[in-house]
Amino acid sequence: MGAERKILPEKGKRNILITIGKQRSTPGYCKARGYPTLFVCGTDEYGTATETKALEEGVTPRQLCDKYNKIHAEIYDWFEIGFDIFGRTSTQQQKEITQNIFRRLYENDCLVERTSRQPYCEKHKAFLADRFIEGTCPKCGYDDARGDQCDSCGSVDYEPLDLKNPRCKVDPDTTPVVRDTRHIHLKLDKLQPQIEAWFEKASKEGSWSRNGKIITESWLKQGLRDRGITRDLKWGTPIPLDVFADERDKEIYKDKVFYVWFDACIGYVSITANYAEDWEKWWRDPENVQLYQFMGKDNVPFHSVIFPGSQIGTDEKWTMLHHLSTTEYLNYENGKFSKSRGIGVFGTSAKDTGVSPDVWRYYLLKNRPETGDTQFEWKYFVVQNNSELLANLGNFVNRVIKLVNSKIYNSTVPDFTALHSDPMFDGVKAEVNQFLKQYLEKMEAVDLRDGLTSAMHIAAAGNNFLQSNRFDNKLAANEPEKAAAVVGIAINLIYLCASVFEPYLPATSKSILEQLQMPFLFIPDHWTADDIKPGHGIGKAKYLFTQIDPKKEDEWRDMFGGTQAERAKKDEEAAKKAAKKADAAAKKALKKAAANKSKTDGEPQDASKHSVESTATSGAKPAEVGREPVDAVTDGVQQVTLPTS
Repeated sequence: MGAERKILPEKGKRNILITIGKQRSTPGYCKARGYPTLFVCGTDEYGTATETKALEEGVTPRQLCDKYNKIHAEIYDWFEIGFDIFGRTSTQQQKEITQNIFRRLYENDCLVERTSRQPYCEKHKAFLADRFIEGTCPKCGYDDARGDQCDSCGSVDYEPLDLKNPRCKVDPDTTPVVRDTRHIHLKLDKLQPQIEAWFEKASKEGSWSRNGKIITESWLKQGLRDRGITRDLKWGTPIPLDVFADERDKEIYKDKVFYVWFDACIGYVSITANYAEDWEKWWRDPENVQLYQFMGKDNVPFHSVIFPGSQIGTDEKWTMLHHLSTTEYLNYENGKFSKSRGIGVFGTSAKDTGVSPDVWRYYLLKNRPETGDTQFEWKYFVVQNNSELLANLGNFVNRVIKLVNSKIYNSTVPDFTALHSDPMFDGVKAEVNQFLKQYLEKMEAVDLRDGLTSAMHIAAAGNNFLQSNRFDNKLAANEPEKAAAVVGIAINLIYLCASVFEPYLPATSKSILEQLQMPFLFIPDHWTADDIKPGHGIGKAKYLFTQIDPKKEDEWRDMFGGTQAERAKKDEEAAKKAAKKADAAAKKALKKAAANKSKTDGEPQDASKHSVESTATSGAKPAEVGREPVDAVTDGVQQVTLPTS
């Protein structure tokens, strides 16, 4: 069996490299247009946050990263994101490429050493990052504030040692002291003229998102300063000591690593290198490769200033950022998502709803916060499945395929050539092609939300076409040639839908193709309505979507409305309340039964005079010894567990 063919750029074609971003719409679209496209992502594994989390879980950083890389990969597989490679930054390739970039920056006088004052733990002999210091918040008095933020009042405008009674997170009985530490900084101020010139050209030619441009412009306007790219940590890419001539420098830097946000962006390069030996064909060919990146607005400067600055500083040929797609925030039910408080539905728990990934993808992409913050609301999650996916796309596809499956056509596309070119059908062809043109324009501009709207317009045009031609059995019986033409155009429109929806709804597209028994069709520039020919046999109709019960809205809102502990407490209270009610009813029934017994004492017993209630009570199974009524109720209560990542 031969080795898997790697995706590489092709001369004379539009080659697209997509890194970061957990949506497949753009890479899916590029591949559906026939562009050579590589979609790269992975887990960013180094840094203080990893060391802190590993400490909390009582594992090594490597064990922690292995765990969460697997969790993330499983989530993205379920959502059918479709990365060509989902890698990680803790690799040998990452070490080699990062260190080589550092060496070039060192040789080109783009680095400078600075001395700063930093907390130090004398017990385990290590400098402490902000998150490794805890104490009492100087603002609100909260006892468990971190050195970088107080989770109680939200304050971030204090120094780690401003905390009262500061303590080391690793050794809580130790009070940190302040010591001098030396670190290497990237001279962004020296590189600013080149970064600005590149930004002006790239943001214009690549049509960056407005907020991405504004954030980058703000950094440049304020004036760039040198920025530290090393840290006093153990878990990370080590500093190459061969650049230092002085042995004392080697001794100082042997226990330091690169700062995660200098290191992380290089991860896209190293993950590509793990994918293909010819990785430089993607990353060293700016004339033939366009780099697209997707992210939330809080990560913009690292990708639009620091990483490009590092590339420029090497004075080497690099594929640099072409298009930056930046989103605002997605909020939750008029509040904010909070993983720590368990508010909102996250990737690890979306599966628990039983709703298919395509429905999730549709709702999230339709509400993608491209130009402003948007809201996740369960009400509209249900409505958009039922009233849009099911009633529009699902109804159109199912209605046509079911009729072709019927005895009228016996699952065979009829000969539609007689009236296929009749002027009476020019209108629908023109309308669909207009929507297709809009779709292509929006997708090329990475307006993903509007692109999805255009795709839905194409499906709606199909429904309107059926309606205006009274598409049913009567049409086939009374006007067979017209009916055949309507079927031919409609079945080809369904084929087009499988293509334009593939970037958004991959499983739905696959199901349509299976029902049509056709291979995937690259998204065309113009729709001719004749790709599927007369006489083609199709498969059996299958439902693309199912109705969601509107009652699920409240159920899911409650399910994802707090922490697991809070939900468990709520479940327990509900169980106790139900048990108390059941106990009261049982006592009432026993009391009534006892009263009936005293009245009839000594009289012949007539079973027909017994109430249903007393009969049921008399025949009730006694509770197990040592078990309260609440035990029986809580045994049946399913407590929802929300895994976190």
